[in-house]
Amino acid sequence: MIRGLFLSALATVAFSVLPVHAASKTPWSYSGNSGPQHWSMLDPAYVVCGSGKNQSPINLTRIVESDLPPIAFHYQPGGTEILNNRHTIQIDFEPGSSITLDGQSFELKQLHFHVPSENTIEGNAYAMEGHLVHADKNGNLAVIAVMYSIADKSAELAKAWNHMPLKAGQTKALPDAMDASAMLPGKPGHYRFNGSLTTPPCTEGVRWLVMKYDQTASAAQIEKFTKALHSANNRPLQPVNARIILK
Repeated sequence: MIRGLFLSALATVAFSVLPVHAASKTPWSYSGNSGPQHWSMLDPAYVVCGSGKNQSPINLTRIVESDLPPIAFHYQPGGTEILNNRHTIQIDFEPGSSITLDGQSFELKQLHFHVPSENTIEGNAYAMEGHLVHADKNGNLAVIAVMYSIADKSAELAKAWNHMPLKAGQTKALPDAMDASAMLPGKPGHYRFNGSLTTPPCTEGVRWLVMKYDQTASAAQIEKFTKALHSANNRPLQPVNARIILK
């Protein structure tokens, strides 16, 4: 019943949305006069960054037990290009990888990262958070979030990190295609809530699926990412309001 209410609420806000980190007409950043607290005032197209009631990221707390079905993953190697777009390091994926969610197919479009994590779980932040961004045929988004703790080096991340563009605006080809399945934690299980893009225009109607278990990356891998962007790139936590967080 709870899951049904959640999906009903999601259906009322779901609509075609822009790709995460799409080029914005008005420049924005993570600090200063163009930082998160000013996003809604930078451009009328960004107004929901301040007025929205289902904004991301959030602190996942007061989580409700439910009958969430597992996510059906259909991934294959396809991450072939890495770019530094000033706001994150992003790996673009060729068609062929997808997930099945709510009886719909969502194709994997890209993977990008935030340091430190944007979402937190019961108040706990992580060293890094990866976002696997998927879109259905109508452009509706589903984002799988994977938390990273500092420990062992990630061999799959190394495929991209070894070719990471260190200058904003640079793009490089990856000689070894990344496999998104290798980015997932070894154990299944996830939390779910409805939210938004975490960058302008902060469009709502995004299905968020935060994996329960974390992955690892080395301190050197986290440091290289931070140096490439010259700063942290996480939006502050947003109010949960009336949303239900399921597990």
